[in-house]
Amino acid sequence: MHKVVIVGAGQAGYQVAASLRAKKFDGPIVILGEEAALPYQRPPLSKGYVKGEAKESTLLLRAADFYVTNNIEIRLDCRVAALDRGARQVVLADGERVAYDGLVLATGGRVRTIPVPGADLAGVLYVRTLADAKTLKPQIEAARNVVVIGGGFIGLECASVASVLGCKVVVLEAMERLMARVVSPVLSDYYRDLHRSRGVDVRLGASVTEIVGESSRVTGVRCGDGTTVPADLVVVGIGIIANDDLAKAAGLTCDRGIVVDACLRTADPDIYAIGDCATFPHPMADGLVRLESVQNAIDQGKTVADAIMGDAKPYAAVPWFWSDQYEVKLQIVGLTSQYDDTVTLGDVASGKFSVLYFRNGGLIGIDSVNMPSDHVAGRKLFGAGKSISAEAARTPGFSLRAHV
Repeated sequence: MHKVVIVGAGQAGYQVAASLRAKKFDGPIVILGEEAALPYQRPPLSKGYVKGEAKESTLLLRAADFYVTNNIEIRLDCRVAALDRGARQVVLADGERVAYDGLVLATGGRVRTIPVPGADLAGVLYVRTLADAKTLKPQIEAARNVVVIGGGFIGLECASVASVLGCKVVVLEAMERLMARVVSPVLSDYYRDLHRSRGVDVRLGASVTEIVGESSRVTGVRCGDGTTVPADLVVVGIGIIANDDLAKAAGLTCDRGIVVDACLRTADPDIYAIGDCATFPHPMADGLVRLESVQNAIDQGKTVADAIMGDAKPYAAVPWFWSDQYEVKLQIVGLTSQYDDTVTLGDVASGKFSVLYFRNGGLIGIDSVNMPSDHVAGRKLFGAGKSISAEAARTPGFSLRAHV
């Protein structure tokens, strides 16, 4: 494979290019990025950057000279309009065509917008890109009443930052518990109580019917029960949608993302898809899965670089994630969406505990709150292909570390 074109300049796209050069790939590499910024880290956007603890320069994965030194052509503020699979070309918005031998789609995802009247008012913001964070930072510093719509990771991280900055914060979550799609009730209750203890008004089962304003600026959020919550800033965090439109238009199979095989290749042998935009089989999942994490982006980038170099192998990296809220660190390992049993280790009241998730008696994932040793043990366990029964985990004195 001579020339590799990468659509997407996020963590996954960058990783493919960097790994190819590290493996001595000597053909042309072109990265096409829609944003104006060099590839950067997304996780700090909703936390350290908004709080003023991280500068834009520290977010960059590599400085500009890295791409020059490694002969990686990176084109920013560059929108791809279509894929011409027959000609093996990428068509840019201005009509220019970029030829490829191998194509990697690392197009990421876009925010899910809230479909209610008033959603386009000034002061209604999302956090996905560096540009979003730049817009949010001065507004959250100046805000008094902040409403966060969505009780998932992004929403709660933004709520914690706004609270620390002295804002009065209300979290509106449509479901009956926080982070309901990804954690057990034990974790949901812990984080509800954590945020409430910091003065955040967490409202569950709260639907949003309208965002209201004056002079085109938000003043409040109207809920399904008829109440209106005052707001001079609204942050919406209700998930992302995979950017698979290019792939769909090019006739590639998509299912909540671009469908790839175990080696991350699409039905077209010259095209791969990785990161937030890809739906793939995984040995720890029942069916296809799409993961939104730094770990997944990095490991899939390395896997595709190997495949391009002629060393294709199934992607089987152990998934792990994290979330920082206040001084509390949640670390997750495994895939827990289809659990049927849990065991809690440690003391929830102390803020140091782990929840073990099981399916059919076998361990499938671990959530650790301020327990990094349990998280590390879990990653080692899964990495070695080991498991623990729910019965064993309930044994008095049980320790994860003793089973590594």
